[in-house]
Amino acid sequence: MQLYCNSLTAYSRLKTREVKVGNLLIGNNHPIRLQTMTTTDTMDTMATVEQSIRCIEAGAELVRITAPSKKEAENLQHIKDELRKRGYDTPLVADIHFTPNAAEIAARIVEKVRVNPGNYVDKKKFEQIEYTDAEYAEEIERIRERFTPLVLICREHGTAMRIGTNHGSLSDRIMSRYGDTANGMVESAMEFLRIARSLDYHNIILSMKSSNPQVMVQAYRSLVQQMDTEFGEIYPLHLGVTEAGDGEDGRVKSAAGIGTLLEDGIGDTVRVSLTEDPEFEIPVCRDLVKRYEAGKTGSQQDRKTDTNNSIPALSNFPTFRLPYSPFEYRRRKTFAVDNIGDHHVPVVIADLSKLQGIYPSSLEGIGYKYDEATDKWNIGDGAADYIFTGGAELPFALPGTLKVITWPNHVETASDKTKYLPIYDAKGYVEAESKQDRLNFVMLDCFSDGTGINDFTYLDELANDPSVVFCLSSKNKHPMIAVRRMFMELMNRSIGNPVVLIVDSYWNTADEHLIHYATEAGALLLDGFGDGVCFGMTEASYQQSIANSQQSTVGRNYSSNATVEQFINSTAFSILQATRTRISKTEYISCPSCGRTLFDLQETTAKIRSRTNHLKGVKIAIMGCIVNGPGEMADADFGYVGSGIGKITLYRGKEVVKRNIESEIAVDELINLLKENEAWVEPA
Repeated sequence: MQLYCNSLTAYSRLKTREVKVGNLLIGNNHPIRLQTMTTTDTMDTMATVEQSIRCIEAGAELVRITAPSKKEAENLQHIKDELRKRGYDTPLVADIHFTPNAAEIAARIVEKVRVNPGNYVDKKKFEQIEYTDAEYAEEIERIRERFTPLVLICREHGTAMRIGTNHGSLSDRIMSRYGDTANGMVESAMEFLRIARSLDYHNIILSMKSSNPQVMVQAYRSLVQQMDTEFGEIYPLHLGVTEAGDGEDGRVKSAAGIGTLLEDGIGDTVRVSLTEDPEFEIPVCRDLVKRYEAGKTGSQQDRKTDTNNSIPALSNFPTFRLPYSPFEYRRRKTFAVDNIGDHHVPVVIADLSKLQGIYPSSLEGIGYKYDEATDKWNIGDGAADYIFTGGAELPFALPGTLKVITWPNHVETASDKTKYLPIYDAKGYVEAESKQDRLNFVMLDCFSDGTGINDFTYLDELANDPSVVFCLSSKNKHPMIAVRRMFMELMNRSIGNPVVLIVDSYWNTADEHLIHYATEAGALLLDGFGDGVCFGMTEASYQQSIANSQQSTVGRNYSSNATVEQFINSTAFSILQATRTRISKTEYISCPSCGRTLFDLQETTAKIRSRTNHLKGVKIAIMGCIVNGPGEMADADFGYVGSGIGKITLYRGKEVVKRNIESEIAVDELINLLKENEAWVEPA
């Protein structure tokens, strides 16, 4: 199988064609560029200029502005002139959806235009139409006729273009032939790219955005493979998870999708779509990108290791086969050890080993609240399944479902060995005289040094031991790649033991930790690897995080006075939710707002979240306008979409249920809709 990146066992930027956007070069191993999008009314010239300046001063290297009609496209000239007069030469991007003539106007003014192939020419009416090959070819010719003028204008004026496919806005024609799939997203973009190439226009960047990181990652990988196969070259890629939301959830979902691709060297420019002011997106973009930039404190490029290239390359094994498909999600097949592996959802292990003492109150941050008056534990949906202490038996009775992982000598002295479980290194387990019959955790350090596991010394002794759960981690320069390589080895040797992913963070701030965990663990979970997670920090990072606890910029739904353990536990469940591997809370698909938005998106999102965040497993879309509404919320159970000034339309799936509701009562009407469809439970 042809790979979608340079290597699965070594980090290397994917070489792409160089594209010029104003004074900025993108692709061809130039730095990964950061960008965002304004949320102001495009017709309000000064407001858009002021917000653009805030974004630029925050670090944006491109600024996108919506141009839904001719008048907004024409006003881009006034915005550009004012920015240039004030000394800002940052390239501007016009965002176009349904209006080709607006794109043709904008392409003569700004440095780049973005078109969405799903609605630039095609219309989306959610109709299933069967096309013959001849009819399909006729539709392609219609697209060519309508798209060609824009291509010629861009070529004449030196304007760049992004062909930006959105999963939720695939045309009825694409849906009829390819379905709601990553392959459909790729073909939607390739149709436009083929036309542009036929006209000798190559100043093109592409994107494959979805609110579902699984679909997003698969689509980008498939696009890379398709371009390489068809053209023998790859155009630059703009990475993003659309409608990611706000706060912790928005950052985690974005990092899981974008970070997975960056880990494989894919991506030339990034935008994080948060339901927050656009200048707040840039620090998140920077945290994602700096992990791969030499000279940045803590970056993977600068981390020292004696065996930087110690991960065995696939080419070293002539008979090696890639045991999984990177283009579809399929969870690695394992057997169950207690409640880990097989059909069980991934478990969460909370690392409490850095606490000076562990008391009933210590468990509150990881989902267990003790009521002294009733002598009962209340267990939340985000309760950790295990805790790691590294110490002796705790001086209180544990909640019924919680178990402790600690060193073997402490398990030996525990009064209730069903509650205390040992963790070994590989050599220690193989040589141990006594072991638990039911469950033993065994740590494997993947390709961090040249002693032992690099030549798979202990795998044969551990293979398929029915009591063993592997705990995979790595101190390699690129730990995700090292752990993924070990998964390949396990699969090719038909070793079915379940695996817990161990990820330690060496960063300092809450935002940096979020990005690190979501990238390292999210990338593996999205490929179907991992039956549990355990996140920790180096001692220095842990102490710095305590010192920084009052300075978090994570967002509204994370309390800055929470303990480090509470933050990590919440992050673990957010990552499992974002990767669709364990659903423990309400999911919000919320667009980042733009000049098309018809209500205060941030305020409304906060209001809806405050009233519905107890509805475990329900997906609610909150969309600012009709452009991305029905399409991008196709994955949601219910939708709240702006349909006019002060007007809201409610959806159940793709079906319109209530039209043009006054915004003052729309949230109450959404709650009524949830109740009518038996999706509502009263909050505790």
